[in-house]
Amino acid sequence: MRTKILEHLNDAGHLEKMYRENKRLFKKEFNAIYSDISEQAVAKVWHERLSYESADISWGSSSDLIFVIFASLLAGFVAKLPQTFHIQEDFFYSRNSSFIVFPFLAAYFLRKNKSSLSSIFALLSVFLICLFYINWLPDLSESHSLILSFVHLPLFLWAILGFSFVGKERLHAQKRLDFLRYNGDLVVMSTLILIAGMILTGLTIGLFSLIGIDIAHFYSQYVVVFGLAAIPLVGTYLTQTNPQLVTKVSPVIAKLFSPIVLVTLVIYLFAIIISGKDPYNDRDFLLVFNGLLIGVMALILFSVAETSRTETQRSSLVILFLLSLVTVIVNGIALSAIVFRIAEWGITPNRMAVLGGNVLILINLVIVCFRLFKTLRSADHIEQVEKAIADFLPIYGVWTMLVTFTFPFIFGYR
Repeated sequence: MRTKILEHLNDAGHLEKMYRENKRLFKKEFNAIYSDISEQAVAKVWHERLSYESADISWGSSSDLIFVIFASLLAGFVAKLPQTFHIQEDFFYSRNSSFIVFPFLAAYFLRKNKSSLSSIFALLSVFLICLFYINWLPDLSESHSLILSFVHLPLFLWAILGFSFVGKERLHAQKRLDFLRYNGDLVVMSTLILIAGMILTGLTIGLFSLIGIDIAHFYSQYVVVFGLAAIPLVGTYLTQTNPQLVTKVSPVIAKLFSPIVLVTLVIYLFAIIISGKDPYNDRDFLLVFNGLLIGVMALILFSVAETSRTETQRSSLVILFLLSLVTVIVNGIALSAIVFRIAEWGITPNRMAVLGGNVLILINLVIVCFRLFKTLRSADHIEQVEKAIADFLPIYGVWTMLVTFTFPFIFGYR
């Protein structure tokens, strides 16, 4: 795109078309070459346009706001179904919690992207199939394969949400990275809304208690439930209509936590050796170890996505490279421990799921680490690292689908 911008710098119509096709990429590439063309009037105009940030909060159109309110109420009604129809709560929430969130977020992006009827029908069919399937499975509380299916279904629906987010640009790596950024922004915004909601809840219950009215039960059963169900959708709406609210917060969080996690991870590896902990024979420790690995991997993917949002600094890339390198070592230990346990005690649903997930993460990490190393050595563009992440996201989605839909049958509900 950088070359196209230079070629069509004096073609206002073509520049506008390029900008509307991919606003984030256009802004990034334009800023990269602005110092070379800053004397040209058209470049100055575009620079001011791309750098302008409104101090006002936009609430979007009235139709968008009505949709968000209506969808939030529907999400709350779904969350209240067990109490309304006397459904066993453990059964309902273990299987259907993801349907309180993902269908409504997907509907938001389908509407926002003005998706075709075929796309809407396809996604609706997927959600209905998942809903029928997960509730059709038998109620066997001791079945590990069923628990894995329940755990991986939200991850699969998250991948389906990504499909609705990218819309017609599903083959564009940049759009997939935008989906990762959206998730980071949503976490930040949802956390702020949750904190504000907790403060409001305490104040409201406290004020009513001062006049002798106990509303705690009613408030927790209705206001809190509907509020929690609405947070992801409201957070999405705010980040999409007011991107300036968190676009500077998320990169700061990524840059702040990356070096902290790197130091912590190195110290933790030495502490493992000193303490004598053995992931090969200690099952609980191995589970915690894998949880740590997934968390660090998520931080790496999020940090790389956020790095391209702002000016890329070599120090940030060095930290990300070192973090990915250390995480490869952690992954190698976890993977060898899983292989050892399978060789010693055979295949189980949990071991197979962890093995597959670790193999995928290791491959992705090695590719990202290698691309980061090349970027540092030869000053290649960070886009190669981004592409390594974006190209791998659908593979994670396929794996979650396999675990969700095949493990209960492969392992006979064990």
